[in-house]
Amino acid sequence: MTAVSFGERIRRIRRRNDLPDLENNKFLHEALNQNKHEGLLLAVKARTICLVIIGLFLIYLSPDWYVLYYEILIVAFMLIGWAQVKIGRVERSRAELFLIFLDLALMTVVLVVPNPWDPRPWSAALQYKFGNFPYFFILLAAATLAYSWRTLVPVVVFTAFLWIGGFFWATYQPSDITEVTEKVREALDGYPNILHFIDPGSIPIEPRIQEILIFAIVAFILALNGWRTNQLLVRQAEAARGRANLSRHFPPNIVDNLAERDQPLGEVREQRVAVLFADIVGFTKMAETETPDRIVSVLRDFHSRMEDCVFENGGTLDKFLGDGLMATFGTPETTPQDAENALKCSVAMQRHMSRWNEEREKAGLAPIRLSVGIHYGAVVLGDIGSERRLEYAVLGDVVNVASRLEASTREMKADIVVSSELMDAAGGEQMARELGFVENGSQSIRGRGEAVTTWLHLITTPAN
Repeated sequence: MTAVSFGERIRRIRRRNDLPDLENNKFLHEALNQNKHEGLLLAVKARTICLVIIGLFLIYLSPDWYVLYYEILIVAFMLIGWAQVKIGRVERSRAELFLIFLDLALMTVVLVVPNPWDPRPWSAALQYKFGNFPYFFILLAAATLAYSWRTLVPVVVFTAFLWIGGFFWATYQPSDITEVTEKVREALDGYPNILHFIDPGSIPIEPRIQEILIFAIVAFILALNGWRTNQLLVRQAEAARGRANLSRHFPPNIVDNLAERDQPLGEVREQRVAVLFADIVGFTKMAETETPDRIVSVLRDFHSRMEDCVFENGGTLDKFLGDGLMATFGTPETTPQDAENALKCSVAMQRHMSRWNEEREKAGLAPIRLSVGIHYGAVVLGDIGSERRLEYAVLGDVVNVASRLEASTREMKADIVVSSELMDAAGGEQMARELGFVENGSQSIRGRGEAVTTWLHLITTPAN
């Protein structure tokens, strides 16, 4: 067995925990973008409010002109924050890393460099060592709101680099309080342990290391929590993608129901379903005289209109068939209204076609005729195919008969042909009268030995 290096193990873990491909998962990309933008905006708004309060408080504490130095730095912090909102994006960004570094560098300047406009004597050593480092935790907390958990690593690295750099800078700066320093050293002569920490002219290194270690530990904990949150976001985005895929086939109410199901959708079973086929009559002939772009545009418009009809009537869009479509009513779950919904859907389709044809005639375009066939009965449905490719399908004689009924509309001079099984399940003669259907008797169906009793809805849309 080949030994695996530590670095390779880390890379494998990172790959395993990395986010899915953003380019191929638009839902994840959108979710991450929204989360990133909301986090940045929230952090910057909170930061701006806090800075305004601090700015006003400083003026209240020290109403002197030299406070202007800190007011300028506060404005600089605000500008950096809003710049982060402007350029923030999900992907790795050098510009964002630069702004983070600039943020931390400015904080280091505030904490380490004494106000050059303050006339009162002070020293860089005192400025550096007494209780200033915790302010870095504010930026760390803001980073957890605004950035990915991975970004906390450079935050720690930048902070350590800047704080240690500030240590060396402050250590070698001249002091304006040498007299005070000498008196303290004289007073604590014989107490080296105390003098080591209190000496105004020196900066002990041990607390600095401790500060950075604690900062790194806290950052690690926050990064771990950010990673867990990211995983939750990924799962939510995957769920959103699943719901979007379902919404292409099912109406919104059914999508909500399916999302809450524990039972697998693709389980093979038998149930009674209404199957509807719709097709543009004479499409092949029409395609011969139109440009490909125009044909595609017509089909998109047609599919959109028909899809709305299916979903508005509680149907499932099984598939588009070039210039037609197949829809089912009673999938994935049956209802007492499935046959009625299918019947009403077919009438709604023809009404939509009538309105569309009016628009086309005004534009100087030829009208389009739609033919619909519907049958009702027991079908087999569920996932079919191989392990590599599964497809949710509806199979059985009902599907074949519905397709044949749609094709028979040309001979019967009707725009909708439905079986008696469908009409009986939808409400019988009363429903037929309400929707304008007439009984047509038994008809032979190509490819089927047994005749089918049909009901017709006479042509209401112009023929080609």
